[in-house]
Amino acid sequence: MSDLAVSPDLVRSVLPQVPAGADSDRLRQVAEDFEATFLAQMLQPMFAGLSTEAPFGGGAGENTWRSFLVDAMARRVASGGGIGLADQVQRELIALQGGPLSQPEAV
Repeated sequence: MSDLAVSPDLVRSVLPQVPAGADSDRLRQVAEDFEATFLAQMLQPMFAGLSTEAPFGGGAGENTWRSFLVDAMARRVASGGGIGLADQVQRELIALQGGPLSQPEAV
């Protein structure tokens, strides 16, 4: 039997570092915005069938403002760590930036 070689892909960082010159905060914000939009679309049907009764619910006002509530919930979930979609989107945005990736810092 031959010795197995360790693949470099197994020892590299899970999240690549942002290339020099790219704005890492902006990339992260775009990724979180994307995740929040996705989550809002997934949460919308959950609230669509909800009916509320008077005096504190119902009517045209509730239908108007419910989408804002769902959007706020989705943004809060995304900013609190979300479901991991923002990490994947950020990874792809970094890859699309091209150029050499900086080495990850030791934690």
